[in-house]
Amino acid sequence: MSAAYKTNVLIVGAGLGGLLLGALLEKAGIPYTIFERATTVKPLGSAMVVGSTLLPVFEQLGIYDELLTIGKHITHTHSFKESLDHLMDLDLRSAEEYTGYAQYIVARPKLYDLILKQVPAHNIHFGHRVSNITEKDDKVNIHLSNGTTFEGAIVVGADGAYSTVRQRMYEQLTAKGELPKSDQEDLPFCCTNLVGQTKVLDPKDFPVVAESLSHYNTMHGHNKPYSAAMKQRSKDTGSSEWDADPAQTMCDETRNFAVPLGGGKTGTMGDLYDSTPKECISKVMLEEKVFDTWHHRRFVLLGDACHKLNPAGGHGAVTAMHDAIALANLLYAMPTTTLDEITSVFEEYRQERYPAVIESFNSGQQLSKIHQAGYVGAVVSFLMSHIPMWLWRIMMAQTVRFRPQVGFMKRIELKGTIVPVFSPSEQKARDVFESHQ
Repeated sequence: MSAAYKTNVLIVGAGLGGLLLGALLEKAGIPYTIFERATTVKPLGSAMVVGSTLLPVFEQLGIYDELLTIGKHITHTHSFKESLDHLMDLDLRSAEEYTGYAQYIVARPKLYDLILKQVPAHNIHFGHRVSNITEKDDKVNIHLSNGTTFEGAIVVGADGAYSTVRQRMYEQLTAKGELPKSDQEDLPFCCTNLVGQTKVLDPKDFPVVAESLSHYNTMHGHNKPYSAAMKQRSKDTGSSEWDADPAQTMCDETRNFAVPLGGGKTGTMGDLYDSTPKECISKVMLEEKVFDTWHHRRFVLLGDACHKLNPAGGHGAVTAMHDAIALANLLYAMPTTTLDEITSVFEEYRQERYPAVIESFNSGQQLSKIHQAGYVGAVVSFLMSHIPMWLWRIMMAQTVRFRPQVGFMKRIELKGTIVPVFSPSEQKARDVFESHQ
């Protein structure tokens, strides 16, 4: 057996990335504990696209069929001018051709609950803030605000853009004069988002919800500081963090924006706000940055803790979950828990994931220009609305190249016409897994 089976992994943060890492370590038989400062996690945002780059792993976990019951098939995104005149459509169907998997819009709370069910309750501690992290000999200790201490061999920072784990790690590096200048700089502000999830909508008032396919609509305002996006699903609700006064002010400022409601019917954002409980609306200040330093000694980062992406690309949660897959594969295959071995494994993890993250980061920045006011936004919108299909297909092919699998579980046969990028961590875990059979 690999020595990794004896590794106690301490995961700080129970977002989608940290939670998936726990679910994978559970399958691998690697001891782990997850710590989350919130008493219950209320995932930000209304919905996300889950598709070909994650669904093979969902098949491996045995949750693929359930994912299809909580998602709704999406084939296009649609953009409109403020007048609701058609601006452009983007066809997502080539991704299905390339990979054999369709794309689905899924409510974040439902997706979160689906993954949470894969983690036994005793392995996750809600409502406990990490007050300090100390390292002694070959162990790391996490000290919680309630006075409890947990000991492990590795600490994973999956605790978001303002990660406590990253802060402690960078303090150590700064004291040694080893932290790169780029990592000492603050997270640059990206944009402000108003996100939420309505209650179940009546198809008589909102005909779009009765349609078989999901709609992802964007409305481009003229000389306005906001753009609007709607991701339509079929059913169910969720909750989100609520910052009452700022969010309400933004709702008031944008409630008269026109939106298509399906069936030739037109409404406003106000119609959606009025159908949304206040506790399900959030105003979120977002940043974007890829940090250079992802690990130090027994500390390692994943997701927003080491790369915060522009939301326009829709890759933030996906890249965090891809981090979790790569890290789980490498921890499974790790032969010893010496500091040298852990450092080597963490560097392999960064080398594999960094190029994919940079690609997603750049994609998000480019797509965000569509929503910019003024000349830049107009030019990018024009180019995207007139892009030839052959070039769009090439761009879509780029987005589905990274679709790793879990190397210590039964392999899912490749589908589609495009072979995924080789994943060294997956192969490393696969070699160890097959040697145990």
